Amino acid sequence: MRVNCEGCAGCCVDWRALSATPDDHERVGPERPLDDVYNLVPLTRDEVRDFVNAGFGDALTPRLWERDPESDGEGAGDDGASGRSVEVDGFDVAAIAGRPAFFVGLRKPPKPVAPVGADEASWLPTCAFLDPETLQCRIHDDDLYPDECATYPGRNLLMAVESVCERVEREFGAPGDRLVEDSVPEDAEPLFGPQALGGKVFAHPDPDALADRVYRIAAGEATADDRAEFVGTAAAASPGMLARNDDAYERYRDRALDADSWVGAAIDDWEARAANATAGSDAAGDDPTANADPGLGERVEEDRDAPETPGWE
Repeated sequence: MRVNCEGCAGCCVDWRALSATPDDHERVGPERPLDDVYNLVPLTRDEVRDFVNAGFGDALTPRLWERDPESDGEGAGDDGASGRSVEVDGFDVAAIAGRPAFFVGLRKPPKPVAPVGADEASWLPTCAFLDPETLQCRIHDDDLYPDECATYPGRNLLMAVESVCERVEREFGAPGDRLVEDSVPEDAEPLFGPQALGGKVFAHPDPDALADRVYRIAAGEATADDRAEFVGTAAAASPGMLARNDDAYERYRDRALDADSWVGAAIDDWEARAANATAGSDAAGDDPTANADPGLGERVEEDRDAPETPGWE
């Protein structure tokens, strides 16, 4: 299918701050994400393993959901007894058979970007692998490129769910500007039902081990150890089953925790620069640290060996 992505990156950037009518579609329904990351890309178990094995465990982050026990007419006690939620750090975390449910996606640090046709750049949460200047993915032609990204927005069209392309058109353009073709591609099969368990949706076997971690995730303050705990669990999952291979869990958790990639270093740098910008300071003197300059991607990412992108010409 054909989409016009040049100058957009609407599915890779949280552009709600640019919108006159910001959409919060991910918080509609009985399960609401604990985090505030927009369009977090869910990875399969095999993709989680591939990222960790490639040294990019520091690019991954978990998502958990808070369940509303009153949404289906049941009280909190009934819901908890059924195993569909479990209390951790004061949150009724959505669960599968009493095990906190989650998926793993790509982190979105603040970057200086001008998405969806914006005239000026601003600091917005952006996929860790997106070049802020060209608005192209640095791993688009790599084996690591997630299936969720490669097939987007095919699954939305298959399920008749509005895509980001259409939301961008409604807010900033006209029909057909971004979603040029709306035929459903053959590879748009969604992963739903029991087969999603252990394949894209995971269950942590020990709620007590998540004490304090869930609070930090909800506060946007997850540590490297917090993220590695979930990454290791996802990588050690068995498709269609609740079981976790503890040997694989320890191996992948340790690899994720030891990751020291250009992505992780760049995220730390971006977060520091965005904090300086918010504070209105320029801690590096003549270096435009506080400026929303997409060209900083060369210094922050490419100087750390991030792959370059081809540009649109």
